[in-house]
Formats: sequence, structure tokens, C-alpha cells
Amino acid sequence: MSHEKFYNELRKGELSTTSQINAYSFRKCFEELIKENKSILYLGFSSVLSGCINSAEIAKNELLEEYPKADITIINTKSAAIGQGLLILKAVEMLKKGSSKENIISWIETYKYNMNHWFIVDDLMYLKRGGRLSTFSSAIGTLMNVKPMLTLNNEGAIVNTANIRGRKKAIKSLLEVYEKNRENFEDETIGISHSDCLEDAQYLKELILEKYNIKNILIGSIGPVIGSHTGPNALTLCFLGKKREN
Repeated sequence: MSHEKFYNELRKGELSTTSQINAYSFRKCFEELIKENKSILYLGFSSVLSGCINSAEIAKNELLEEYPKADITIINTKSAAIGQGLLILKAVEMLKKGSSKENIISWIETYKYNMNHWFIVDDLMYLKRGGRLSTFSSAIGTLMNVKPMLTLNNEGAIVNTANIRGRKKAIKSLLEVYEKNRENFEDETIGISHSDCLEDAQYLKELILEKYNIKNILIGSIGPVIGSHTGPNALTLCFLGKKREN
């Protein structure tokens, strides 16, 4: 199913549920790499938002009993979606430049709290239904007919930081939080993702480029797994910046 069709089904009122990757799937993947004598570094989704890290840890512990010399490292990135993706891209870039696994791990552990996640959604119902946000926060966003602004805290949990009236104003607010939280990281890359609102993603990119000479701005579509919790018309901005607040 295409992303567009998936979100159209959500707009019609269809329900979508998700399930985490089980330990068996991780074990199967890891074991293939172990048999090829490869070192494993798994940069996982925030453990507050998904149980995948736990599944990966179970698989790791099982495999170490059978392969005690296996080199398996699992990191909770405290990140999600395109923010997690940017950390993975950085790790791959470092690997290609000859960095050791230890240096890559050190960099990720040091800067994962600098990975800013800011996003707006049309309706908090999806996050509330999936257990990613409190009922109280959800009710505020729905009853006032505003566009909630959310972020990830140091634990990788979703926090509702503001409620903004109007879609255009909410998108411009993403630019404002970028300006407030940006840092001068070398070769800065920004990630923008959307759930079937490409024009809004492109508009946000244009707003950023009007003020800043950023060479690498990636735009991606939010897939059904995360989209089941954000709903249609979510817009996300991720970048390395100031450390997250608690």
C-alpha cells in the first residue's frame, strides 16, 4: 500500500495498529552477521516509544550464549523516525571515513541528546490512542482545535510544548524552534518528514533556506508504522542542535 493510500484510509476513519519487532527477528538478522564475522552496531528507536530495543537485547543475550565472542552493541538513541535516521547516516559516514566502532559509539552516545525532534500534528488522537501521549494533552489539542507542537525529551518521550492556532503559523513555529535551538555543527544536515503533506514539507524547507545556507536538507515521507501514531498531516523537523531539555 502506498503512503498516500494509507493516509487517505486514516482520513476516512480506518484504524491502524502496530506491533514491535520480536526477538526472533532480531536474532535471525544478528546471527547471519555473526556467521559472517561482522561486528554489529544497532542504533535503536527510543525505548520509551517502542519495545524494539528490549527485543534486540533479548536476541543479543541469547546469541552471546551461543557465540560468546560475538561483537554486538545496542544503543538506545532516544530518537525516532528521521531523527534516528540522521544518527544512522552520521554513523555510516564516520565508518566510510575510517572511524573505529568505538569512536562511532562514543560520538552517538555523546550527541544523541543533541538530536532535536520538533513536530506538529493535526490531531493528538492518534498519539493518545497508541499510548504515546497523555489523555489530558490529547483533550487540549482536540477541544481547542489547535495544531499541537511536540518534541522529544532526554528520555526519548513525547512532550507537548505548545498549541498553535493555524497551520501556516504552526509551520513557521518549526522555523522558530530551529532558530532557537540550532548550533553550528560541521556539515549540518536537517531532516524534514511528513505524513502526506509534501507541500508543507517543501514550504518549511524554503523558509529555512531563505535564512540559512544549509546544503543538506532531506525530505522524507513518514511510513505507516509511525504514521499510525501521528495521523495524516504531521510535519517533523530534526537536526543536531542544543541539548534537549529534561
